[in-house]
Amino acid sequence: MGVKGVKSPCINICRIDNASGLCEGCLRTLDEIRVWGQADDGERLRILDRVAERARTVPQTTCAAAGGRA
Repeated sequence: MGVKGVKSPCINICRIDNASGLCEGCLRTLDEIRVWGQADDGERLRILDRVAERARTVPQTTCAAAGGRA
């Protein structure tokens, strides 16, 4: 994989939940979204690991990434 090889988790539902500070579509924080374009694959994978952990713990009604509203 190249520097930009890890695909973004963005699903074009770009709304930040005020309570959690997470994007309702992809479960990333604003900081994670901001650095994504310049991040190498290692950092992108670390972000995706955090997103995966959030998807297991965030209530499904909170975000699309965890199977909630779209």
